[in-house]
Amino acid sequence: MQTWGANVHPSPSMLTEAGQRILQNDPTSPGSLGIAISEAVEMAAKNPDTKYCLGSVLNHVLLHQSVIGEECIKQMEAIGETPDVIIGCTGGGSNFAGLSFPFIREKLNNKINPVIRAVEPTACPSLTKGRYTYDYGDTAGLTPLMKMHTLGHDFVPDPIHAGNQFYMLI
Repeated sequence: MQTWGANVHPSPSMLTEAGQRILQNDPTSPGSLGIAISEAVEMAAKNPDTKYCLGSVLNHVLLHQSVIGEECIKQMEAIGETPDVIIGCTGGGSNFAGLSFPFIREKLNNKINPVIRAVEPTACPSLTKGRYTYDYGDTAGLTPLMKMHTLGHDFVPDPIHAGNQFYMLI
């Protein structure tokens, strides 16, 4: 991003009120996707020349995330293989849906028959330990409320957490 002129700042940062509040409460905060979204929304709202479109959390992201699955299908076709098992990590669900939905389409059309599994890390178990309720998609509560599996909009996973992994087994 810096190659193209972007300034990159770790989140939480001292550049936003949301980041400042987080760091005031926890100076060693490792950050989270929710915190980064809060800071991005706040920065966009304060700058008339800036627009922000959530790239996760909301349902519309499934459209652009499905490129992941479409590309995987093309790559499998290029090597003459079809997956037996597709495993995708769920957090907010958009990466898993992006990977699996094109394969589910092909499965429903009887073109392939992989086993498709959603998994979640113990560091961020929103499906098995979270509640299905209305919550914010960001820490500061700047996004609209939406129905989701949530550990709470202020949840910060352990720094060891690395979500959004997916695998295909042939």
